[in-house]
Amino acid sequence: MLLSVRDVTKSFDTGEGPIRVLDGVSFDLAAGQTLALTGESGSGKSTLLHLCAGLDTADGGAVVVDGTDLTTAADGARAALRRGSVGLIFQQFNLIPSLDVAANLSFHARLAGRAVDPAPIAERLGLSEHLTKWPEQLSGGQQQRVAIGRTLAASPKLVLADEPTGNLDEATGDAALDLMVDMTRQTGAGLLMVTHSERLAGRLDRRLRLRAGRVA
Repeated sequence: MLLSVRDVTKSFDTGEGPIRVLDGVSFDLAAGQTLALTGESGSGKSTLLHLCAGLDTADGGAVVVDGTDLTTAADGARAALRRGSVGLIFQQFNLIPSLDVAANLSFHARLAGRAVDPAPIAERLGLSEHLTKWPEQLSGGQQQRVAIGRTLAASPKLVLADEPTGNLDEATGDAALDLMVDMTRQTGAGLLMVTHSERLAGRLDRRLRLRAGRVA
């Protein structure tokens, strides 16, 4: 199993005591599958995604990605997994301002030791005419498309996406989702996507809904 989450709990301390954000969440994601993670704001979706990325650790339970239990793994092991096997797409673009679009698209692949031609991905995302531009010359939607393409260009085993089409119009968002789903199926990767869009969620293989930190 590419991703296995078992009885995961997570709390955060506040001035009035701890708040349980995730309470016994369990699910699996196999290679080649796509899964939509839905639920109201504050239901724990982004927290769960961060745990699956190894950006934070669970208080209890297990999060196993490609055979590595992120709950017990050292910081270096989690970072190595992100470089080599896990691709992250967040609402913040986090593009490198000193690199043009072509170099940004290739950046994560180079970190993973993979050579990549950014042109085909740029064409799929409608970015071909922007390859030599700097991030500051792009609109917010264009920067989001670069961020999506940068992750997919690295061919990760697991793609974790937090509202990846939230800054895009419907047509461009559909094209970006098409690319994510197509590359997932072609490469045998898994896709876990947080979304508030029932329409987009319905296009993925499965749907997992969180309510107050539990699987609804």
